[in-house]
Amino acid sequence: MSESVIEKQAGAAYPAPAVEELSMQKTINRALADALRADPKVLVLGEDVGQLGGVFRVTADLQAEFGADRVFDTPLAESGILGMSVGLAMAGYHPIPEVQFDGFAYPAVNQIIAQIGRLNYRSRGKLPMPITLRVPSFGGLRAPEMHTESLEALFAHVPGLKVVSPANPHQAYHLMRLAATMPDPVMFLEPKPRYWQKEAVDLAEPGMLDGARIAREGKHVTLVAYGAMVARCLQVAELAAEDGIQVEVVDLRWIKPLDIATLAGSVAKTKRAIVVHEAPLTAGMGGEIAAQLTQACFDLLKAPVERVTGFDVPYPSGDLEDEYVPNVDRILFGIQRVLEYRRG
Repeated sequence: MSESVIEKQAGAAYPAPAVEELSMQKTINRALADALRADPKVLVLGEDVGQLGGVFRVTADLQAEFGADRVFDTPLAESGILGMSVGLAMAGYHPIPEVQFDGFAYPAVNQIIAQIGRLNYRSRGKLPMPITLRVPSFGGLRAPEMHTESLEALFAHVPGLKVVSPANPHQAYHLMRLAATMPDPVMFLEPKPRYWQKEAVDLAEPGMLDGARIAREGKHVTLVAYGAMVARCLQVAELAAEDGIQVEVVDLRWIKPLDIATLAGSVAKTKRAIVVHEAPLTAGMGGEIAAQLTQACFDLLKAPVERVTGFDVPYPSGDLEDEYVPNVDRILFGIQRVLEYRRG
């Protein structure tokens, strides 16, 4: 009896455990496989996603299992990948295209803004765009120019798009499964530095997937983050606790729509908030979150909503990345500023 038959029989007798130690890269791969298995209309496409399994191997082995007509390579042309996805969506499919790196999305901005975000509205609901656009995003890999960007505010500004970024493997699996069933176009921003971080993942129990989540309880100040910055804020919270400062960390998850109710609930407790993101300060998500929190919590805030962000320059190449991305010291300094703020 061959080993594969033994493994299959063993698997039949002993079902795989629901909780497994998995990386985010692996959980997204699992989610894509499960989505392909659950819905014959789901397709995976992009540069090298087939035989190679993607540049980060997120789509590894999918073509072998589901065939080259459902998991297929495309020419190196992002506008073509997303244009094809629009046509597939109009024909009743749920395409899951991959843009290999965030900076490669620029050539496809026309398809994203003028087609994907608009067609449902333009057709008065007759042409929904169930497209889940996977984009490996943000910094952390010291990659060359155009391989590292933070474009969430650009996408969030486009009517018709939803934007989500998981912070851990569990969220990545379940949010991808959810996105792959939604009738709306979803920009799925995968934080590259978190791809290989392993954590216990409950594949059977998604928990609440709507809106933000409290990643750590605290009472002195609220840190708001998403994607890779959530892990950094949790690290900051550990350090601040050594000085008796209890930091609450809110994982935004859905960048659009914003879950302002959960954020306001946290600020009602802490009275202070800091938004942390990698994108430039000006017109970033921090400005939008600060405006909405100020509107919702004006009488409660003991200090202006602080922002700790990247700088108003193009995202730098790898050798300057550590200077650009909010680090522990900059976030701790932000906490000090809001805690020491006194009205004049």
